Amino acid sequence: MVMVLALQWSVSSASNSPEPHRILVFGDSLSAAHGIDADAGWVVLLEQRLAERDEPWEVRNASVGGETTAGGRTRLPDLLDTFQPDVVILELGGNDGLRGLSLRAMRQNLEAMVDSIAATGANVLLVGIEIPPNYGPAYTQRFSTVFADLAAARDLAFVPFLLEGVALEPGMMLADGIHPSVEGQSRILENVWEVLEPLLDYSERDARLPVDFEGTESQATDLHP
Repeated sequence: MVMVLALQWSVSSASNSPEPHRILVFGDSLSAAHGIDADAGWVVLLEQRLAERDEPWEVRNASVGGETTAGGRTRLPDLLDTFQPDVVILELGGNDGLRGLSLRAMRQNLEAMVDSIAATGANVLLVGIEIPPNYGPAYTQRFSTVFADLAAARDLAFVPFLLEGVALEPGMMLADGIHPSVEGQSRILENVWEVLEPLLDYSERDARLPVDFEGTESQATDLHP
């Protein structure tokens, strides 16, 4: 009898465990821990910080070294369908810039991905990046404004420069001058976290909204090239 009760309690506890919220990190080698141990990357540090929150979060890092916005646009729909994230961290574009690809196409690809994410009801955090002036100052400036303009036009949560406080700091970049070292990962996390945390709070609050008697939710107030 004791064993039966214990089994019933175990099954009941498991069924009452809250479904985790989900974050999809969709980027390139800057988010894929290129050149360092995978467990030292900023996405793993993010998972560790999320484990300290009261509500559970699951993170899937679907970042691929060398990914362009065109490649990401092709890959994203299946990931949205299978993982069903609450938040998507969109960190693509650096490889487009390093290869001198069309900035108009880059903007169109990013906007298409934002549309795909928004159609699922997930929130988007757009991450910007800066590139060396290999293709001249005009291209470099136009590249940077793609992210800011899109974020403003679509009212997106936005990290202007993923490597802020990292790119020019001694010891925080690998010898290639493109990818962050282990020492730079914690600063990258802080750059993302400052903008991400309000989205986490919103997702957790939204999941707790009561459902009225008609079954509808009440309205909330308020790079590797």
